Amino acid sequence: MAEAIDIRELNERIERHSAFVTNLVTGMNQQIIGQKHLIESLLIGLLSDGHVLLEGVPGLAKTKAIKTLASLIDAQFSRIQFTPDLLPADIIGTMIYSQQDGKFVSKKGPVFANFVLADEINRAPAKVQSALLEAMQERQVTLGNETFLLPKPFLVLATQNPIEQEGTYPLPEAQVDRFMLKVIIDYPKLEEEKLIIRQNIAGGKSEVRPILRTQDITEAREIVRQVYLDEKIEQYIADIVFATRYPEKYGLKELKDYISFGGSPRASINLALASRAYAFIKRRGYVIPEDVRAVAHDVLRHRIGLSYEAEASNVTSEEIISKILNSVEVP
Repeated sequence: MAEAIDIRELNERIERHSAFVTNLVTGMNQQIIGQKHLIESLLIGLLSDGHVLLEGVPGLAKTKAIKTLASLIDAQFSRIQFTPDLLPADIIGTMIYSQQDGKFVSKKGPVFANFVLADEINRAPAKVQSALLEAMQERQVTLGNETFLLPKPFLVLATQNPIEQEGTYPLPEAQVDRFMLKVIIDYPKLEEEKLIIRQNIAGGKSEVRPILRTQDITEAREIVRQVYLDEKIEQYIADIVFATRYPEKYGLKELKDYISFGGSPRASINLALASRAYAFIKRRGYVIPEDVRAVAHDVLRHRIGLSYEAEASNVTSEEIISKILNSVEVP
């Protein structure tokens, strides 16, 4: 009974503190038509302190969505357009010689912002991509002998274009694994497309004004950590990730030859964090299996290595995740 009261009290607290989510979504919807899943994914990344990788063909409002979200929060925003001639110093900064002082001083790069948009991240070579690694994982940057902490909140939102292979450098597994979510963006529906045409022809879009401070995001993250995660849900999350490693133990023997490697413990951690954030967005103080299922594809799709057999048989990680979700016992 005590626990039931706790949950009720927690629900009320979440209900109070998650009101700003509605305002954020409304602000995003004024600028972007449709793309509900994209907006939800950006909010999950924001609330659980995880980086987001967006993949989709050009013109699907990926960049616009990220810029709008940054504009709605009174925070520093920087955009880095990745190109083949980009250097690590162009991202993290470098040491420059000051004639006035007669010594080298640090010149910080655009990564020192709350929101960093890494546009078309697969257009830059590995050296540049790996410059983001320390920043994304450690939340710090080393220039010369000095280490600088990055501002809080710090969120890398990267986009990549899946259709062009020429002049691109696919992200290595270690780099992709740093992203909490990999979100696939699809075309809008027919009705949405007509609205997009109408809105863009009419012009005169409303200006985006900040409705939140960075401090509000930090406070919201503290509340998200309080969302109740039952032991049964923990077991469910562990089972899903273990099924990507040992599918034969979950009655999925046919998948064994298709998977070269499964999700790491980082997959389990991110699945739990994303489920909590999703429950918070849905104004709930506890995680249910549907929350886990809702975020599973985005958390796991870039963490399952496909074998040659899978590629030869045209089996995708999407299908593997769907089969696992249909086979693992739901609590």
